[in-house]
Amino acid sequence: MANEQEKDFNAMLHNNKDMPKVQMLDDEKSTEKYGGERMFFAPPIEYDRVMKAVPLGKVITVGQIRDNFAKKNNADFTDPITAGIFVSIAAWASEQRDSDKTPYWRTLKAEGELNPKYPGGIEVQKEKLEAEGHIIVRRGRSNIRYYVQDYQDNLFQL
Repeated sequence: MANEQEKDFNAMLHNNKDMPKVQMLDDEKSTEKYGGERMFFAPPIEYDRVMKAVPLGKVITVGQIRDNFAKKNNADFTDPITAGIFVSIAAWASEQRDSDKTPYWRTLKAEGELNPKYPGGIEVQKEKLEAEGHIIVRRGRSNIRYYVQDYQDNLFQL
C-alpha cells in the first residue's frame, strides 16, 4: 500500500462493502484455477476478528483463513485478492489504534512467508515473531524472502 499515514484504515476495516457474499463465477479459467465456481467474499472486519484470535506462540496463514471462510459459507473458495488486501487493512488499522490491537504479525502468507506489506515491513514482523520464540529463515539469492521455520508445527487451528 502507499501513503499509509494518510489513510483511515479503521474506517476501511469497518466498511463491509456489501459483504459477506457469494458470487458465482462463469468463466472456465477461473473455476479451473480456484477449484470451483462459488467464490466467497468476507468483509475486512472478519479477517481482523480471526487474526485477533491467534494466541501468543501460534501463527496462521491467509490460506487457512480463506479455507475456513469458504467452508463456513458453503463456497468453493474465498477470493484471494480481497483476502490479501483485507489482511493488510487489519494490520494497518491495528497500528492506528491506541488499544484493541490485532497481533497481525502472526498471520503469514503461504508456506509461512512473512508479509512485506505489514506496518514496518519484514523487519518489524521478524522482530515480533522472534520475540515470541519463532525462528525466521531467509531464502533466495536475488529474490530474498523470509519465512517462519517449521511454521506448520505452530499453526493455530480455526
